[in-house]
Order: sequence, then structure tokens, then C-alpha cells
Amino acid sequence: MADERLSRFIEIAIKREENAYAFYMDLHDRVKETSARETLKWIAGEEEKHRRFLVDYRDGKLSSQALKMSDVAYYKIAEYQKEPEVEEDMSSTDIFLLAAHRELKSHQFYSELAGLYPAGEIKEMLLKMANEELKHKEKMEYLYSNASFVQTAGG
Repeated sequence: MADERLSRFIEIAIKREENAYAFYMDLHDRVKETSARETLKWIAGEEEKHRRFLVDYRDGKLSSQALKMSDVAYYKIAEYQKEPEVEEDMSSTDIFLLAAHRELKSHQFYSELAGLYPAGEIKEMLLKMANEELKHKEKMEYLYSNASFVQTAGG
């Protein structure tokens, strides 16, 4: 990779994705609720996909075109809810909210990196990674909302 600064950033991003995978799998191993465990395993798998993309991008095997931008609903739930502490037996709502906070931080990380680069492939790749994290945040906030505000027969 010709840009040494970008190379350092990519290495940091790879490490962040590895840490996210480990965090979600550790949480997966701690909780008992089946739906929360399945969600944690899914999001850990997404973080592993991000790591693989970054490694392949770093190694010149993929371009930024390998990621697609998509529309994301920006609910901003995590921005207005306190991040829960990790506890031994967390509720699914706390797990989903915790994950939304983590995904928000990842979105901010990639967005801020993108701000360091002019228009072009590098900026585009970083914005696409930010979008990926925002999609995960959207999913976690959706799950949080559905677990927190259960629909009743009355409406």
C-alpha cells in the first residue's frame, strides 16, 4: 500500500474489527437468551467480514467497489439512550442497545477517517465502511425498539 498513513489506519481498523468480533463473541458466550445469542453471533460474523474486506483491500485484492452504499434509517436511539454496562446476565434490550452504541462508535471512526482524505477511492472506501457500521446500528436499534416496546393486542 503506497500511502503509509492509510496503511496505519487500515491496520488500526483491522484491529478494531478483530476486537469487535471478540467482544461480541465473548458477550455471546455469557448470555443465555437464545435470540440475543443468535444476534450476537450474526453481528460478530459481520465484523469478521469487515476484517476480511480490510485485509483484502490492504493487500490490493479488492477495490472500494467491493462494498455497496445503501440507504440507512438513522433512528438516533443510541444517541439518546445511556450505554449499558456489560453484565453477566444482560437483557436482550441492553445487549441490543450496547451493540448500537458500539456500532455508532465504529461509524464515527470510519467517518472521521474519511474526513482526512480528499474525494477519491480511499475516501469512498472509508465512507462505505462507515455506512456498513451504520447499517448494523440500524439493525441493533430496530431490535432494541422491538424488544423494549412490545406491540400489544390493543395497538
